[in-house]
Formats: sequence, C-alpha cells, structure tokens
Amino acid sequence: MTTTSETAQAAPPAASTVPPKTPRRSVRAKGRIDPAYYWMVVPVLALFAFFITLPALVGVFFSLTNYAGYGDWKFIGLSNYVNIFKDPAILQSYIFTFVFALTTTVVVNIVALAIALGLNAKIKWRTGIRTVFFIPMVLSALVVSFVFNYLFSNTLPVLADRFGVTPLATSILANENYAWLAIVLVTVWQAAPGATIIYLAGLQSVPAEVYEAADLDGAGSFRQFRSLTLPLILGYLVINVILGFKGFLGTYEIIVGLTGGGPGMATQSVAMRIFSGFTGGDYSYQMANAVIYFLITLLISVIQLRLIQRRGVSL
Repeated sequence: MTTTSETAQAAPPAASTVPPKTPRRSVRAKGRIDPAYYWMVVPVLALFAFFITLPALVGVFFSLTNYAGYGDWKFIGLSNYVNIFKDPAILQSYIFTFVFALTTTVVVNIVALAIALGLNAKIKWRTGIRTVFFIPMVLSALVVSFVFNYLFSNTLPVLADRFGVTPLATSILANENYAWLAIVLVTVWQAAPGATIIYLAGLQSVPAEVYEAADLDGAGSFRQFRSLTLPLILGYLVINVILGFKGFLGTYEIIVGLTGGGPGMATQSVAMRIFSGFTGGDYSYQMANAVIYFLITLLISVIQLRLIQRRGVSL
C-alpha cells in the first residue's frame, strides 16, 4: 500500500504560478492626448492667429477710427459704417459683385457639367482631351486676363470689322453695359476645369449597373440624366455651387487685368474697393467696408449650410 509520503515524493513538482515576465510597455492612460497632437496643432493655430486673426482684429479696430493709413488718428465710432450705406459707389460695387458671382456660378456649373458628361463618355483619346481641358486652371489669372484684354481690344474688333459685325467693332471692355460679360467669359474659361474635375469624380462614382437597368426600362439619355445622374451627383453640385459662389465674391485679378474696374466704375468689385483703401487714404473707411462684407459672406455661408442640412445632402 502506497503511503501519502511516497505519493508526494512521486508527484512531479507543481508548475510555478508566477506569470512569466513580459517586456514592460508604457500604457497611456485612457483619454490622454498624445503630445504629438499638440506639436502639430499648436504651431498651426499660432500661425493662423498671427497672420489671420490678429490682422482681422486690427482692421476691426481701425474701422472705428479715422485712420488714413498713416499719421494720427482718433475714434469716430460707427461713422464709417453709417457712411458706407449712403455711398452710391460702394452700393454699386456690391450690386456688380453679387450679380457677377451669381451669373458666373450658374454658367460655370452648366459648362463644367456638360464638359464632364462628355469627358466621362467612352470617346477616343479621352485622356488627352481631358488634359487639354484642364490647362486653363493651372494658368495665372492675371496672365490670362492680360491675354484676353489684348484679344478683346485688338484682335476681336479687327475680325468683327472685317466680317461686318458692327457691335463688336469696338472693344467690349470700353462699353459700360457689356464689359462685365467679358469678365464673366474669362472667369468661366478659367474656373470651369476645376468644377469639371469635381463633376467627373461624381459621375465616376455612379455604378454602371444603374444605367444598364435604366436602358432595360427604356429610359432615354435625357431621362437618365434627369432622374439618375443629377440626383446621384447632387452633393457634388452643391460643393461646386458653394465653392464657386464664395470664390467669385472675392474676384479681383481678372477684373484688374481686363478692365481695371472700368469703364468708370462699372466693373469695380467689392474686393477692389477694399484694396483701394491701402493706397487711397481711406484705410479705416474700407476696413469698415471689409467688416460688412465679411459679415454678409458669413451670413451667406450659414444659409447655404442650413439649406444643405435641410435637403439632407451628404458632402
């Protein structure tokens, strides 16, 4: 008979209950932010505050003074803001800017969508044609405007006179009623490629099976565009409208190169008016104009965002 002591001696030694040592790792406390985040974000915020926020606050401050851009100044309260609403030249610049921005936004999106539909089709040499269409967006707006200035002032009148087109025999840029159309044309020529890229991205995201099913149901090209393509790329349309309208509100270079704000003040935008304050001796007056323009632009942006949220468009 085996005794208890013999059984204890025959049993193998029990395994150690102490867990093996593992390399020590620094466990970050839950909710603690990585210091690398601060190293990346804080410098950007500091630069933004120094180059954007601080100058804006300085401009708001001087808008309450009679500062001419040099010399002494004193506080005059809201006088600059009151005078702006009584200034017909300022009101004219606002009317021109908004009419131009609205017209150009509509034309750019129509042209860009038409080009995108053509470039998205199965055509020969599609890649090469896309490259040609996208060249205008990489050119300087000022250089483009000077080139078109020469064409409108010299080449076009000569051709119009030769073919008997009397209304175009003189430079369109010298006509107060039609000079803004030249600005719209040049702006559309340069801005359409950027909008086309966004529309192409939207068109290529639409599954081909959708159009195959529409073909089987007997839907024509226009019906497919109205009922399928347009609703499916609505988010891209909204992006183009928002970016385009806000960008055209600040138009400057093309107007400078084409008309310089003329003839007279017929094509002077708000941005040109504000910039004139740096050299025209009405610095504080145009700073008040800039503040008002900023608030109007901010209001338009909020309205656009509300409309997007109400329609449930996913950007």
